[in-house]
Amino acid sequence: METRDAITDPWGARTPYGPGESWPVRVDSHLADGLTPEDVDRWVPTAAVLHSNGDGLDLAVKDGRIVGVRGRADDRVNHGRVDTKDLYGWQANASPDRLTTPLVRRDGELAEATWDEAMSLIVSRSRELLGEQGPGSIGFYTSGQLFCEEYYTLAAIAHGAIGTNHLDGNTRLCTATAAAALKASFGCDGQPASYTDVDHADVIALFGHNVAETQSVLWTRMLDRLAGPNPPALLCVDPRETPVARAATLHLAPMPGTNLALMNALLHEIIAGDRIDHDYVERCTVGYDELAAAVAGCTPEWAEKICRVPASRIRAAAALLGRAERLLCTVLQGFYQSHQATAAAVQVNNITLLRGMLGKPGCGVLQMNGQPTAENTRECGADGDLPGFRNWANDAHVAELARLWNLDPLRIPHYSSPTHAMQIFRYAENGSLRMLWVSATNPAVSLPDLGRIRKILSQDRLFLVVQDAFRTETAELADVVLPAAMWGEKTGVFTNADRTVHLSGKAVDPPGQSKPDLDIFLDYARRMDFRDRDGNPFPSWHDAESAFEAWQRASAGRPCDYTGFTYDKLRGGGGIQWPCTSEHPDGTERLYTDGKFFAHPDYCEAYGRDLITGAPAEPGEYRAGNPDGKAMLKPAEYLPPHEAPSAEYPFALITGRTVYHFHTRTKTGRAPELNDAAPEVWVEVSEADARSHELSDGDLAEITTPRGTVRARVRVAGIREGVLFLPFHYGYWDSDDPGRHRAANELTITEWDPVSKQPLFKTAAAALGRVR
Repeated sequence: METRDAITDPWGARTPYGPGESWPVRVDSHLADGLTPEDVDRWVPTAAVLHSNGDGLDLAVKDGRIVGVRGRADDRVNHGRVDTKDLYGWQANASPDRLTTPLVRRDGELAEATWDEAMSLIVSRSRELLGEQGPGSIGFYTSGQLFCEEYYTLAAIAHGAIGTNHLDGNTRLCTATAAAALKASFGCDGQPASYTDVDHADVIALFGHNVAETQSVLWTRMLDRLAGPNPPALLCVDPRETPVARAATLHLAPMPGTNLALMNALLHEIIAGDRIDHDYVERCTVGYDELAAAVAGCTPEWAEKICRVPASRIRAAAALLGRAERLLCTVLQGFYQSHQATAAAVQVNNITLLRGMLGKPGCGVLQMNGQPTAENTRECGADGDLPGFRNWANDAHVAELARLWNLDPLRIPHYSSPTHAMQIFRYAENGSLRMLWVSATNPAVSLPDLGRIRKILSQDRLFLVVQDAFRTETAELADVVLPAAMWGEKTGVFTNADRTVHLSGKAVDPPGQSKPDLDIFLDYARRMDFRDRDGNPFPSWHDAESAFEAWQRASAGRPCDYTGFTYDKLRGGGGIQWPCTSEHPDGTERLYTDGKFFAHPDYCEAYGRDLITGAPAEPGEYRAGNPDGKAMLKPAEYLPPHEAPSAEYPFALITGRTVYHFHTRTKTGRAPELNDAAPEVWVEVSEADARSHELSDGDLAEITTPRGTVRARVRVAGIREGVLFLPFHYGYWDSDDPGRHRAANELTITEWDPVSKQPLFKTAAAALGRVR
């Protein structure tokens, strides 16, 4: 068992291994000061909650309190290792500022209330709005951190009981493009690859994916391969010199907003060099001729002028991808949070398809997630989709869901795609949406253009419900605040980015009057007296296990089939990948091993969208273009971002993450080690740009865009010239200087990718100056 200072050493000691070998076990742990493993009363199985890797953990419990964590040696994801955030982040559960009683707004101030008073206010407002304005006046905005059972319940209440189309998650900010790209290429969500492909790959390509800080245990796995015999080559695409870039065989640093141009040039070289598995392309895909024609003129020299990456390096990268025998590609926010996000991510899929790199050990693509249960949000229909990866535009899919819920199909809105988060907030802004229920997320810090968001959330006409464990910046604006239990204080299932399902057990009781999110949603449903078509209470389930069994029935026969799982089976630890069925009782390591896809017109999750405009395709159009349900090669023309650097705002501003914090620091900011490691926002500046602006490490700088100004301390680093980086984790006020704004999203723009509707956090134009 390794106990280390994970602040100074986030990735721990190397345990090298070679291709095809099993990743050696290394068990990480951290206990409260003075405690030893012998002092622990019991260990409760769970999984990581502060990133999307899904590391299997045990929570240490003593005297009814969580006192530490250790990695599970038998877990397929982490083989015992624990991310820095998870080693320390459990301390947030016992933070003295936990919400322990409901709050309601009286005379302009939040004051303590009973559950009956708080829920009665929500129910009366719900009934009033449904009677006066209908279901479209109510919306829900949830998280990527709840459990599967809670998302499914919320989807049933919103889409089935109320009949509103306005339900989305903050997964819209981090993983919507992953889902959109997978649907565009394969007809359905679901990661094709597995983390075990790291064990076999000879080339690993990371596109806008700072895995070292966003999924540090996955990076540890990659580092151990790099330290072993016959290591893989590593390609990194990122404008910053991240730890990944420093370890890479080849690092490409394109200007923000130019990813699609770079991808088109890489495809041009792969096609021109005939690095294609022609048999696979002919047998398993459609669209090759259109793709080849679209990138025919996208030479490395053409891309060099746009991306400011030397043509020779683009050719070298294409050669690396083209000669790989086992190619694994990963994608994350560097691609997802830009103006042609889906188009760029789809080109990564195109490379894997052209090379025939799917369904084999060491081969595939991981369109990564940012949050621990982002996959569940998507599966269960709480993120702008219907449960079970059903197609809202397919009447048979809607009818099937209605049968499962015993509702009239007309009660389930499917006249258009479910409303995405940015549109939900726009409806709140224009007054058509009058009640918004926010659970386990903090949009007053995480959404773009915060000045606008604060005005929306502060409107008198908007009835704002916030369900959280702390008085976040969003909770401070609410009409009703509901105290929620956290991870470790409730039971449920969650699924990571490579489809691995874990059961998280209840280790301790939640504090005070706080309740599990599932209990809160079901209490609302009972108080609203929702009924199915036979007059029975809806939803029909009553606790976590019965909700899970209902979800299993909803998933049956769909790509994310959970019918082979049980709580008892999952209690065994180790994690199991869906689909898990009677035919595949041990789960499914990789999708599409037989070259067959979830893309048949009668089965697919979506009929696709135009990669430039976002316009949805008609069912007949999809059926005519892909009658046999093959994978789809889709080209897209590069277009420049709408807000490009200018004389007044000469820098490209990007936002992102640090290894020590998760989202808006609601939990990690309450862990002393993590808070001390990164207590304050900073701005990353290149050496040349710092010199030209007379800036040095530690100086206070002012970063300005057309939307606002943030002050941050300077870090001179290996970011490319003309680009600035701000971590987005920090709330909009400075505790030492309340008038000083420090939230990166004061500066970001109200705009989104036309396909995935993911906001653009990486294409703002900014100015930089020293605060004298």
